[in-house]
Amino acid sequence: MLNPILAFFRRVLAGLSRAFGLVFARIGWPFMAARGWYGRRNWTIRGTVIGLLAILFGFYGYFFYQTQVWTDFDPDFVDSYRFSERTVPAGQTLTTPAPASADAPAGAVTPPRQCQSSAIVDVAADLTNRNVNSNAWISSMLLYRLGFFGVDWDHTPFFDNKASFQRGVNQALRRTTVELVDSLARVRGTSAIDTNLQDARNNLQFDEYSWYFGLTPFGPKTPTPSYYRAAINSMKKFNVDLAACVTTFDSRADNLVQFVDRIANDLGSTTAILRERSENHNGGWFDTRADDRFWFAYGQLYGYYAVLSAAGADFSQVIRERNLGPLWTDTLGQFKAALRIQPSIISNGREDGMIMPTHLSTMGFYMLRVRSNLVEVRSVLDR
Repeated sequence: MLNPILAFFRRVLAGLSRAFGLVFARIGWPFMAARGWYGRRNWTIRGTVIGLLAILFGFYGYFFYQTQVWTDFDPDFVDSYRFSERTVPAGQTLTTPAPASADAPAGAVTPPRQCQSSAIVDVAADLTNRNVNSNAWISSMLLYRLGFFGVDWDHTPFFDNKASFQRGVNQALRRTTVELVDSLARVRGTSAIDTNLQDARNNLQFDEYSWYFGLTPFGPKTPTPSYYRAAINSMKKFNVDLAACVTTFDSRADNLVQFVDRIANDLGSTTAILRERSENHNGGWFDTRADDRFWFAYGQLYGYYAVLSAAGADFSQVIRERNLGPLWTDTLGQFKAALRIQPSIISNGREDGMIMPTHLSTMGFYMLRVRSNLVEVRSVLDR
């Protein structure tokens, strides 16, 4: 009885062996052909080929290194700002020049008036700096754009996590700069738009995937990171002007209401994306798009956690007057709880599955908790 079964398995193994042999032969044939061609060339051509291969391997080595090493990644980096020590809201006077005294010597210089700079702008500039200076901006790298044998890296299970995280942070920064231009850095929407913030907003809206443009009548275009670096400089210039009381930051309650509402809507949109992926693509560890969905959401939470921590300092007077302190602290705590989820491999399993976890549903749950707190903050401010 055992002999027919053993014979069957031998035939199956022999068939599999032949199949694998054919696959490896097809894969290895180009390399064998290249080896034969290379062996018949002189050393001038061989040296050129070796040099080109060295350059190619160098590019890929740099690419792999940049995608795997996350510099300055720290969910608790907000603590280093010591926002709790700021006692004056953004745009308010820090020091007022004393009136001239009769006993003051002739020609004495009156110190200039100083105002509180914006913590939101500081954080936005620092987050952008981490994206493009502390780390390479992955999404517009040439090898990232070329993909994996023509397949977009976002459709593969590897080398796209950092890029997705950076795009999530950038999404939070784009929303923040839009609100800074439209309402936060204007007096009731009637004053002129600050040109530095407008430049920062426009530069951060630049396509995150663009590698380069060809020559134009206006000169060569520069890659995406240079636009984001220009945004950093513009934000820093705005804060210098704000500290000198040259420009304004309107830290009113209705501005905070609108800012919180826009952030809640942005997070709600990402939650819908997570839900759609979780419900319709239960591939477990084999869902190749689950990782970029997860890390985009993570990056967005990372960015908004820093921005809202800064908003607590910029709108400190409003938060005190509306007794929002405990609720605001709890909201930031919900962000920190979500940022503690850092799985090595992202799985998009079924919610009632027994083996493969469902990281997308977990992240979506935490995002909904954060959004719920933001909606409650908005309702308290509206009273």
